[in-house]
Amino acid sequence: MTVDLPISPANGAPHPAIDWGRSLAEHAQWLRQVISARTGEPEAVDEVWQQVSLAAIEQRSPLSDPEKVAPWLHRLAVVLSARYRRQQGRSRKALARLVEQTGTDVAADALSWLIRRERHELTRAALAHLAPRDAEILALKYGQRWSYRQIAERLGITEKAVDARMQRAREKLRQELARRGIQGEDDV
Repeated sequence: MTVDLPISPANGAPHPAIDWGRSLAEHAQWLRQVISARTGEPEAVDEVWQQVSLAAIEQRSPLSDPEKVAPWLHRLAVVLSARYRRQQGRSRKALARLVEQTGTDVAADALSWLIRRERHELTRAALAHLAPRDAEILALKYGQRWSYRQIAERLGITEKAVDARMQRAREKLRQELARRGIQGEDDV
């Protein structure tokens, strides 16, 4: 029995078939941190991760190059995180309209409770004010303890680009922490 492997256009060598279950398990931890950084809501991680996994398994134009799996999954996580944020924004607007129309404070109290709950830690609040890609790169470096090379490989960018993004993200985080009264060189 023979199995046809996809042929790489660059060198004509066959690519091994991608085991999506294994690939998803291998990249789950760092992609979940990307999702958390992009959505700003730890509660959203499981929902968006489920969508990423489903989209990877059901993909319409399958990847044939295993080298492109990590950057492709990263892009998928970013896109689905953005969709989730837009959906949540629409839900919050609908809730605000409902409160305005009915004049009840029950929904406003629930929203206030959620906001207070999310702001319970100063560092988390500072990270939430960073651009998603800044929070993401900090999460990969300090949360996953990845090297610049590992980050570059997973995001599909150069190490020099990782270094530049990291420097900008650190500076923005320092500014956010300083605004909240946390200062010092050892903070970041």
